[in-house]
Amino acid sequence: MDADGETRGPAPRWRKKLEAALQGSGGSTPRSVLPIPYNGRFSGLQATPAKTPGKTPGKTPGKSSGGDRKSRKSTKTPGGGDRFIPNRTATNFELAHFLVNKESGDRSDEENINSSSSSSSRKANVLASAHKATRQKLISQVAQVAGSGKAGVLCYHNRAAAGADQLHANPLSSISIKCSSRYIQTTADRILDAPDFINDYYLNLLDWSGDNIVAIALGNFVYLWNAAGGTAKKLTGFEVGDHAGSVAWIQEGKILAIGNSSGAVELWDCSVERRLRVMCGHRARVGCLAWNSFLVSSGSRDGTIIHHDVRSQDHKISSLAGHSQGVCGLKWSTDFQYLASGGNDNLVNVWSLAGSGVGTATKALHKFSEHQAAVRALAWCPWQAGTLATGGGTDDRCIKLWNVRNGSLIKSVDSKSQVCALLFSRHYKELISAHGFAANQLTIWKYPTMAKQADLTGHSARVLQMAMSPDGSTVISAGADETVRLWPCFPPDPLTAKKPSDSGSSRAKQSLFRQSIR
Repeated sequence: MDADGETRGPAPRWRKKLEAALQGSGGSTPRSVLPIPYNGRFSGLQATPAKTPGKTPGKTPGKSSGGDRKSRKSTKTPGGGDRFIPNRTATNFELAHFLVNKESGDRSDEENINSSSSSSSRKANVLASAHKATRQKLISQVAQVAGSGKAGVLCYHNRAAAGADQLHANPLSSISIKCSSRYIQTTADRILDAPDFINDYYLNLLDWSGDNIVAIALGNFVYLWNAAGGTAKKLTGFEVGDHAGSVAWIQEGKILAIGNSSGAVELWDCSVERRLRVMCGHRARVGCLAWNSFLVSSGSRDGTIIHHDVRSQDHKISSLAGHSQGVCGLKWSTDFQYLASGGNDNLVNVWSLAGSGVGTATKALHKFSEHQAAVRALAWCPWQAGTLATGGGTDDRCIKLWNVRNGSLIKSVDSKSQVCALLFSRHYKELISAHGFAANQLTIWKYPTMAKQADLTGHSARVLQMAMSPDGSTVISAGADETVRLWPCFPPDPLTAKKPSDSGSSRAKQSLFRQSIR
């Protein structure tokens, strides 16, 4: 029976009735179902809003205030838009109508038998269960007709090719997914060109300062990009055949350390764009740098780590030789008590500032050898002291969490792709990883379960570098596709109260430190 209480007739009467409903001038059209005629057959059922926009000359369809039935009939369905309009030319609604009516007739016969019978309630329940199973079987048969080579109800042809929606989508439009208790934006907020970005797994060519300045090395030059104003300027350049191997901002101030391919570390005051000093000591390129107040640590392809005291004229205070191959990852812990180093020898070494590691060049506090490839991705947890995350290269693909206080492995997860960089969020119990082949994506993980929260896609080649904004809300990534993308994936919780910052003390510390650099 239809909505008016009348029994449906054969298929021809059914079509005539719906066609008459379309062409009528009075009455109201049902909101949930609107048949669309196509070649004498009904190609589908299109959900419509309460008011269908009319087509007025000089106006865009869909923006007029309303429209009558006649204007709705003459308006053509747009080929694009913000909603999905399926193609149901292969749908056989006559077959579906026959099967459903047949099932409804069988059901009415069962109801007549049950009403005249004196069976018990148990028998009625059995018949109800049997009817439910029959109905589910019928729906399954009708829906799966397409799999048998015939036209069925759920038969959609001309399916869009994979990635076709990305060809027409605005690259700056935001797409969010619901994960746990928050929404995560999975598209980049901004995309910048990065021509001549060096595609080298063992270099660290991107960093974000506390003053909201991004330093990036492109080819033979180092550039500074103001994230607030969007302006860029060239800081320095190298001769042909020479280039930057790593860049790192000091925790406070405008001092940038640049490690070059000849083995030297340069200090630049970016407020006046002036080089302060050059510190030598390595025999090969400097691929990673890490600051600890006035101490800057440099890791080189020669397998050594050198600690430089930037206050002293004799800057080299110690050297660590815990790797048999090049050092490609270097990070000080958030409390500056531990230094983690990753090398091309598949080792992760943890050195203690107060212990026997720093200054002796012979023994590390911990040596983790569980990775099966080079370890470049290192990250210290900012809200759980002593927790270190490490990521392995192509032959390993694992992200491991360590407790450096006792040297134990907390968790290990296979990320299915090369791990190039790791960062912990400051606002959530999460960390983000940057990957290479095959998806070239960024992935957000829940700590400590390491359950995947979301994939941030957009790069067409491996994502080599990541850095965090000063407020911890945005991640910047640089890929081998020569693009830099900004992801607002960690917006702070508005319910969390902001702690007042001691800006006066910070400025005093910066001034004192800048005066001490020689």
